[in-house]
Amino acid sequence: MGLYKLPDLTYSYEALEPHISKEQLQIHHSKHHQAYVDKANAALEKIANARNENADLDMKSILKSLSFNVGGHVLHSLFWENMAPDGKTEPDGQIADKIKQSFGNYDRFKKEFSESALTVEGSGWSALAIDQISGEPLIMQIEKHNVNLYPNARIILALDMWEHAYYIDRKNNKAEFVEAFWKLVDWTAAEKRLA
Repeated sequence: MGLYKLPDLTYSYEALEPHISKEQLQIHHSKHHQAYVDKANAALEKIANARNENADLDMKSILKSLSFNVGGHVLHSLFWENMAPDGKTEPDGQIADKIKQSFGNYDRFKKEFSESALTVEGSGWSALAIDQISGEPLIMQIEKHNVNLYPNARIILALDMWEHAYYIDRKNNKAEFVEAFWKLVDWTAAEKRLA
């Protein structure tokens, strides 16, 4: 058993249908996310063994692997929490106020977030974060799991744009996947993360 563990979903694998199929969700969660957990734990074990044996490590390689896999684990964990079978179509409360204040309105935010998702180069994420210094919402386009992260920004909403997130259901139709995501967003979870 390692430090990191695959989180249980708060809904069944078929609960997000028709927007995300049971097969798509099951493989994404139990195979892809599990792989990040396993590799993060393996990197930590390798570091611990090297320290115990006073052995040398290729620090650049091991830390890059650890960052990539821990990032994958954390972002996937947020992604599962971001969605619900009965997601709200629009935010309310404090998060709605922050979006309106920064973006002008929800439609403008949704457009910018969607464009961020659709223009990720290769594999990555689109995320809504709150800058811890200014308190302002920011859209982040994260490459892989660990590149282009803003220091001091707490992610409150994340959308996985790796092909493994949508390919079974949508093939290469990323735009259709992004549109389906908006029907599943659990703004209540995002509001709790903001608080």
